[in-house]
Amino acid sequence: MVDFSVIVPAYHEHDNIRPLTTRLFAALDEPKNTELIFVDDNSRDGSVEEVEKLKAEGYNVEIIVRTKERGLSSAVVRGFTDANGQYLVCMDADLQHPPERVPAFFHALKANAFVLGTRYSPEVAMDKDWPFFRRVISAGARMLARPLTTVSDPMSGFFGIQKDYFLKANNVNAQGFKIALDLLIKAQIAPSSIAEVPFSFGVRTVGESKLTGKVMLYYVDQLKELYLYKFGAVTCVLVLMLLAVLAVLALVYLASLVV
Repeated sequence: MVDFSVIVPAYHEHDNIRPLTTRLFAALDEPKNTELIFVDDNSRDGSVEEVEKLKAEGYNVEIIVRTKERGLSSAVVRGFTDANGQYLVCMDADLQHPPERVPAFFHALKANAFVLGTRYSPEVAMDKDWPFFRRVISAGARMLARPLTTVSDPMSGFFGIQKDYFLKANNVNAQGFKIALDLLIKAQIAPSSIAEVPFSFGVRTVGESKLTGKVMLYYVDQLKELYLYKFGAVTCVLVLMLLAVLAVLALVYLASLVV
């Protein structure tokens, strides 16, 4: 049995599996008390074979291959459900979430129900090579989510939760764009039980981004559901109209900076 579990959704991430695994276990305070679980959407790119090699080398790593399901959020839900640890951390496979920060998440999770990695802290800075259009998308999506929660980076995919709280969450949207945001709302976690861990967001060096127009539409649909869940129909409509106006103004302003 282990106390700590790291869940990594993966699709066509073969080249990142080894460096993520070795960096993670090198950074851990309690490597023998930690498991790493990749949830792969049937990539068939050698990811399974790479995990088997790492297991043979002594790493406590597993891979779940899904053949009938797709999507990041549902992969996280599957991984959290199957995990053996009480303290769960989710991170991306592309190494934009530095594995060296995982011990800080586990430490914070011992005293908090939820821990969120934040890119919006005075202690960190965005990578200078992060594309401008990604910055615009991130800023707009963050603005739309801010009324739902007090956290500084509601769009972060680098987060942790105690398993008991994960199991308490009702009607989790496994198709949503941001599972952390969904869990924050659905698990009804008090702001006093949330900690934030700053991290420097890197740039993907291998593999391809999974951000598509379809994914962004999923996010809009997820926002609608969460606003209805938290505020009710009338308030939801008013807030979304206001945020839509603010988002347009913000995009216009950001675009003017590069003209």
